[in-house]
Parts: sequence; C-alpha cells; structure tokens
Amino acid sequence: MNYKETVDWLFLQLPMYQRQGKTAYKKDLSNTIVLSNYLNNPEKKFKSIHVGGTNGKGSCSHMLASIFQEAGYKVGLYTSPHLKDYRERIKINGKEISEEFVVQFVEKHKSFLEANTLSFFEMTVGLAFDYFSKSKVDIAIIEVGLGGRLDSTNIITPELSVITNIGFDHVQFLGDTRPKIAGEKAGIIKPNTPVVIGETHAETRPVFTEKAKACNSPIYFADTSISEVYPSDLKGAYQIHNIKTVMKSIDVLRTIGYSISENQIKVGLLSVVKNTSLMGRWQVLGDNPKIICDTAHNTEGLSYVMKQLQAETYKRLRIVFGVVNDKNLDEIMPLLPKEASYYLARPDIPRGLDADELSKVFDTWKLKNKVYSSVDDAYKAAKLNTNADDVLYVGGSTFVVAEIL
Repeated sequence: MNYKETVDWLFLQLPMYQRQGKTAYKKDLSNTIVLSNYLNNPEKKFKSIHVGGTNGKGSCSHMLASIFQEAGYKVGLYTSPHLKDYRERIKINGKEISEEFVVQFVEKHKSFLEANTLSFFEMTVGLAFDYFSKSKVDIAIIEVGLGGRLDSTNIITPELSVITNIGFDHVQFLGDTRPKIAGEKAGIIKPNTPVVIGETHAETRPVFTEKAKACNSPIYFADTSISEVYPSDLKGAYQIHNIKTVMKSIDVLRTIGYSISENQIKVGLLSVVKNTSLMGRWQVLGDNPKIICDTAHNTEGLSYVMKQLQAETYKRLRIVFGVVNDKNLDEIMPLLPKEASYYLARPDIPRGLDADELSKVFDTWKLKNKVYSSVDDAYKAAKLNTNADDVLYVGGSTFVVAEIL
C-alpha cells in the first residue's frame, strides 16, 4: 500500500471516535496492552509527560514541546486529532513522522492489527510509541485522546502528569458532573509521580487531592502558584491559563533534574508555532477583512473565544459554524453573538450535525442564519459577503476548522 491507501485503511476499516462517536469508545486498556506487549513495550523505552484535561491540553502539549526543543532536547509530540494530515499527530522536534514509517508500520503489523480488531486510536498510539522508541527521543509529550483513565495513552509511566482543567464535554463517556469527569481525568495520576492541575475548581479539587494522596504523588495547582506569565505566540486570551499550567509544569520538572533556563522558557513560549507547527488556535488567516479560526468546540472553550471575538473591532461579524451531533446546544447557543450572521454547514464526518437541524436551533434563538451544503461553500459565501472593516470567524468544531485550513 502507498501512504494514501494506508491512511484510508486506518480511517475506514476500524472504528474511530472522531468519525463514529460513542460506538468506537472502548471500556478498557486490554487491546492497547496487547499491542504494547507485541511491540516489546516501546513506551518503557523513553521518558514522557502526560497531558490531559477538557480544554487546553493540545496547546499545553505544544508549548511544553517548544520549550524542551529550545532547551536542546529531542522531543516527541503525540496529539490528536489532526487538521490536515494524519502525520500531524506524531512529530519529533516539530517534524511530522515520515509517510514511509507509517506505511512500513502498518504493512509489518497489519495481520496482527486485524486479528485483534484494534481501533484507530489504539493503532495510532502504538505507532507513535514505536516511532518515539526507535527514534530515541529524550522526552515525549503525550496528549490524552479522551478522558484519561481508560485512554489508550494511559499505559505510560510519565515523569509528570498534567491536567489542564475540567469542563463538560463527552459527558456520555465521562459522566455528567464535574467530580465524575475529574475522576476519569485523574486516572492519569500515577504512583509517586508529580501532577500539575491547571485550574482549581471547588468541585474537582478534592477529587485530585485524594487521588494524588492515594498515589503518594506531589500535587500542584498552577493557577494559585503562578502569578506572572510570559507572553506566547499563541494569542487567544484563554492561553493565559495554559501558560500558567506550562510554567508550573516546567518548575516541577526542573526540581527532578531537567535543565531548562528562564530564557529557554520565554523563547519556547514565543516560538510554539515555529517549533511545532501548531494550527487552529486563534489563528488569523487574513487581514482586511480579519479572518480568524479556532478549534474551541465545547462550552468552556467557546465561552472564552466568543468573549474575545466580541472584543474585536468590526462593522459586521460573520461566522461560519458547524458542530458534531453530541454537542449540548442548549449550553452553546447563549454564548454566540446575537448580532452576527451565521453560515451553517455540516462538518464532513459521519457524526457531523445536519446543517438543517442546526438551522432550526438557530431559528429558535432568533439568530440570522443560512444553510450551505459544505463547509467550503459556507466559507466562500461568507468571504464574498465580508468587507474590509468586518470580521469573519470560523469554528464550532475542530473538523470545521480542518476543512478550511
């Protein structure tokens, strides 16, 4: 198989949460452990940092990778989902895994992967860990895919666990209260391993402190211990929380022997996009008119982004918007600017919410909207109607942003 055929096989043959939703969610780590044993436990051959949370875990992972790169380390970075190319998920020092490695991994192990009916996510984690092990990285930053306790990445024993925050997302898997969700996220806290919590919340703090105590793990709350933050090239106003989390994480890592200077932290935070090629975080795609996209897709993320959007100066605001079908629209709709014109489209994945259904909800909320047959059509129409003194925003789902990048 060539690269395209290999990626098509990865995407289409096996269940994948991003495509299918709930039916692709596995209730234990047994498959991942079977694959790891088969691959000779690559996750035990490199050091790692595990990053989970509802929002910000991708930004924090990229910031940490950038800082470690500035400090001269060979840095693996595993994140999900990707926006344009599957290989974005697996990088070393900002460079994507080669097409050849992906093809050779699947070709070599295909019969095993099929025989054990491994999921897309399990296979991708196995591929990433095998790649980092063979490449002899100094440290790998590993982002949790979904939840924590039962996530395929949770077979690692990291140097540090990081949990950015707790919000309401994927409640059908993780629970419908903050403490329940925190319990799932706390599953990445490991025995005798320090943990940094990004945002303190009265409902979730006891969950994390009790788990840390049971694991004999030192616990740190970033928002109560970091007052000043360094600037970053990631410009969303919400990034201040992520920067605090990252700065506290580096403080802790330095106490266990990692050599990172203050200047390397500063330069790393200012060079995240250059060092890691991160996309989709308050990314400005054009000026006059200003065009912005952001992958925020749940209540907490969108609340920050919509506040920042409304702080922009514009004559008219136009928004290209689409969601997946498991989003709680009752919570999202009050956040959306009332004066904007909305261009609605379904993200091009099986669990994308039909744009006509979304339009009915927008009509109920008396928001001006029009339905388009694709995200691309919606984006083209919005750009055509947007003047130099207007602002155009694209978002609602990672998959909407992916289609216009």
